Amino acid sequence: MSGKMTIDELAREAGTTTRNVRAYQTRGVLSPPEIVGRIGYYNDDHLTRLRLISRLQQRGFGLQAINDLLSAWDTGSSLSDVLGFSDALLAPWSDEVPQSVTRTELEEMFPEIRNDPTLISNAVELDLLAPEGEGWRIPSPRLMKVGAQLVSVGIPLGVVLKQAELMKADIEGIAWRLVAMFNMFIWEPFVSGQTPDRSLTDITTILQELRPLAAEAVSVFLARSMQGATEAVALVDLQQQLGKSG
Repeated sequence: MSGKMTIDELAREAGTTTRNVRAYQTRGVLSPPEIVGRIGYYNDDHLTRLRLISRLQQRGFGLQAINDLLSAWDTGSSLSDVLGFSDALLAPWSDEVPQSVTRTELEEMFPEIRNDPTLISNAVELDLLAPEGEGWRIPSPRLMKVGAQLVSVGIPLGVVLKQAELMKADIEGIAWRLVAMFNMFIWEPFVSGQTPDRSLTDITTILQELRPLAAEAVSVFLARSMQGATEAVALVDLQQQLGKSG
């Protein structure tokens, strides 16, 4: 269908509902129709935009994020640019493949769970385990391997899980700060037109380049902090030993 469409015709062509069309208008992601008499008429631009909104929603974007992406589209970015940015934004940060284990295999790695089922529920809350049939799904096999190694050298599983909880909270704080930095200095100036020399393709490239930089920065700071902490502990231990010998 082309040309003028009523809201019912537009919704039908876009595969959505009239309620959604009105909601998109209220949220500002869809421009209002042309009013002729008492009837609002939509055109092919509205239809194209609705289809793009649907594609972005299927990729997991909320309306505010869609509004930002469409603002970039309105400044001259192509459809492929918008979808390319969304692909870069939603691309997984890890290439890990989840694994499945049986209850027996889990108990072999973590014998303590035989007598303390709360340890399993704690791991589930931390997204380290997920029920799967009669067994379990491990979202991050690498994290599970780290935990098993710590347990094997004598650290209680409950302590390992507590440290995982604390570390997860620390890393989430770092992640949110890095995202806020990207939004403040890269994305928001672009959407508002403050960086006219940058295209959405440029923003996508920057996003892709920042991914390994963020991981590298966290790795370097962790290594330096671990070195400082172990040296401090060793120094205190040495001082105590010298005090005893004196």
